[in-house]
Amino acid sequence: MVKFDNKEALDRHIQELQSKKEGPEGLISLCAGPGCSIHGTDDIRGVIADELKKHGLSEKYEIRLTGCHGFCEQGPVMVIDPGGFFYPRVKSENIPEIIEKTLVNNEPAEKYLYKDPATKELIVKEADVPFYKRQTRSIFGNNRLIDPNNIDSYLATGGYSALKKALFEMTPEEIIAEVKNANLRGRGGGGFPAAIKWSTCRKHEGPRYVICNADEGDPGAYMDRGLLEGNPHCIIEGLIIGAFAIGANEGYVYVRHEYPLAVANLQRALGHAREIGLLGQNILGSGFDFDIYISKGGGAFVCGESTALMASLEGNPGRPKAKYIHTSEKGFRDSPSNLNNVETWANVPLIINKGAQWYASMGTDHSKGTKIFSLVGKVVNTGLVEVPMGTTLREIIFDIGGGIPKKKKFKAVQTGGPSGGCIPEEFLDTPVDFDELTKLGSIMGSGGMIVMDEGTCMVDVARYFIDFLIEESCGQCNPCREGLKQMMAILNRICEGEGKAGDIELLEEIGTMMQKFSLCGLGTSAPNPVLTTILYFRDEYEAHIRDKKCPAGVCKPLFHYEIDEEACNGCTLCAKKCPQGAISGEKKKPHRIDQEKCIKCGICYDSCKFDAIMIR
Repeated sequence: MVKFDNKEALDRHIQELQSKKEGPEGLISLCAGPGCSIHGTDDIRGVIADELKKHGLSEKYEIRLTGCHGFCEQGPVMVIDPGGFFYPRVKSENIPEIIEKTLVNNEPAEKYLYKDPATKELIVKEADVPFYKRQTRSIFGNNRLIDPNNIDSYLATGGYSALKKALFEMTPEEIIAEVKNANLRGRGGGGFPAAIKWSTCRKHEGPRYVICNADEGDPGAYMDRGLLEGNPHCIIEGLIIGAFAIGANEGYVYVRHEYPLAVANLQRALGHAREIGLLGQNILGSGFDFDIYISKGGGAFVCGESTALMASLEGNPGRPKAKYIHTSEKGFRDSPSNLNNVETWANVPLIINKGAQWYASMGTDHSKGTKIFSLVGKVVNTGLVEVPMGTTLREIIFDIGGGIPKKKKFKAVQTGGPSGGCIPEEFLDTPVDFDELTKLGSIMGSGGMIVMDEGTCMVDVARYFIDFLIEESCGQCNPCREGLKQMMAILNRICEGEGKAGDIELLEEIGTMMQKFSLCGLGTSAPNPVLTTILYFRDEYEAHIRDKKCPAGVCKPLFHYEIDEEACNGCTLCAKKCPQGAISGEKKKPHRIDQEKCIKCGICYDSCKFDAIMIR
């Protein structure tokens, strides 16, 4: 690689990339994120290469392994340009026909196109797939165009143009003002205005640091991983701009040890940025010195909290500190430190390039721009979804997510990770932004969104998250440490059929105490899953305690399966699938369940096509 000592040299290189006359005429973009790779992306790539060679097309089409395209439910995903032909769930054996029809005959291979589950319509182009069509992919859209291991593919899409603008056309104060006017709020959880952090950090003397929080620990959340793996340079560019604005010469990315692909791609991207002069001494001849280093965390959820993260970054136990002194004044190494998460830094180049007014045109009055959500759980289209702030829960779950599978009813959506809350159906039309979710007792968090259907027990859900938080609490302060243990003991009793009058009120009392007196954000938000499930699903708690019943049929001591003899036609399917041999009966006659043998696995309930299995 050539090192560029000035802006003009880099400009010439980018112009050459963008105006290249020779080279491939088309692009075959193949998702190589973990979800797609596990289904054989590398093998598929090899078959594509063989087919291109067979048809004499090797010089005309580039095969590009990219990061996550977002539509994880349909992986491995492949898109062919020009034309935007979209092929989901591709397999090696499908490739010969797809290549011949699409590239040789210039027509879609209909057998392998995406079929809209709602309309049964075959959709040719990626842009017309409802999952993508209803999104605004300002940040995540470039993932399918960029090879994360080739800096030129990022430069060709306009990458690092915001950095050049910031270094040579703007002062640090103007950059901070632009971020302030855009009203960029931190995407890591609390939604604190980024510009206030930046300006506060800048005004304090001493060596300053910028830090990227990539310690994504929420169950079901993988937005940051998707960006780090697929487009690491947009985070690097944001960090460099932020460092220049704040006056920092050193930056760190604190990333989870469990993200090996993200770490590998980020390391390679940092190396490439150094090689061409975008990191290190005198960046592009601007006089600004800055470099970025990676620190791998051990997977402690509490290290997502700013002071705990910085303690871990220093090599100390990851334990939060009281916030009477802010990290923007005394943080990492007791120096002014600015911490933002992956998605926040990825927004910065967009704001500098397109302007605060463009950015602020999206979203709500107090929550601007777009947000990436990890949409998982009992929803048809799982994946990463980017929408403008203010998009309703209903639009995300039903219009983009495709609704609830198996014709089941929606019950709740949990937002904000383990510290978030569970939101019921009556609030589906709530616009999703920082303030509206807080009003419902939940939080935006980093963007996790877990959908639940009618077969979910909300008491058990609360128990699951409290169990997670017990393991992840640092144990420093009594309210969090002991409060979580007491909550867990009560929830266990309730789910075992041993709940008693006053348990609900005691859970509320403990939760309120934790919110008021815990040391850090983990402790103060930890009761949210319990308090919101009590607020919105109190009847389920009462059924567990008063009636000794689990309405959803999840808590095994509180229900059993029975066969409705009038509905059962003796098809024998349930008996054949029962792993315990607990179901008996003659063919075409009603069957029965031996309660002593039944382990309540639910296989009979799920397999019955005549709704003859009842939860009692």
